[in-house]
Amino acid sequence: KPATAEGWVVLGSDATISPRIDSTQWRLAMLAAALEVVRKDWPQAAKWPLAFAGFSGGSKRSGVLGIMLAKTGSVRICGFFLSGINEDRLGEAYKTYQPGKGLLEVPVWLSSGDADPVATPQNHNLVRASLERTGFKRVRLEQFGGGHQLKMSEVRRALQWFRELGKF
Repeated sequence: KPATAEGWVVLGSDATISPRIDSTQWRLAMLAAALEVVRKDWPQAAKWPLAFAGFSGGSKRSGVLGIMLAKTGSVRICGFFLSGINEDRLGEAYKTYQPGKGLLEVPVWLSSGDADPVATPQNHNLVRASLERTGFKRVRLEQFGGGHQLKMSEVRRALQWFRELGKF
C-alpha cells in the first residue's frame, strides 16, 4: 500500500507452482518474465525506474536480483530498500557481476528495528559499512522502534527519497 500510495506500480513475480529447487536463478527467470509481460502491455514501462525491495531474506535476494538485472543493461534501477537485513549480499553481488560504476550511485535504504534480534542494529551497521567499502555512495541507515518487522512508513519514506534523488 505505501508504494501504490506514492504512485508506484508494484510487481511481485511468483509462480503458481513451486520450483523443485528454489534458487536465485529461478527467481530471476520469474522476474524477467514478469517484466517482459509488463513491457509487452505497456511499452513505455521499459524506461520506468525500478526499485528493488525486500524484508529479511527477501532483502538479501532482492539486492542480488537487482544487480543481476543491472548487468543485463535492460533496467534502470533507482533504489534498493533493504529491511531487516543482517548480511550484505548486495555488495557481494556487485563484486561478482560487476554491472558498472554507475550502479554505485543508486541509493540504498537500510531499515531496521532498534530491538531486532535477527538483524540487530550492529548487523545493520556492518551491512552499511560493507556497502560503503564496496563503493556505494548513497547508503542511508534508518532505525525505528520495534523488532524484526517491516515498517510500512519506512517503505514510503524510502520511495520518496529515491524519487527525490532520481528526479523522476
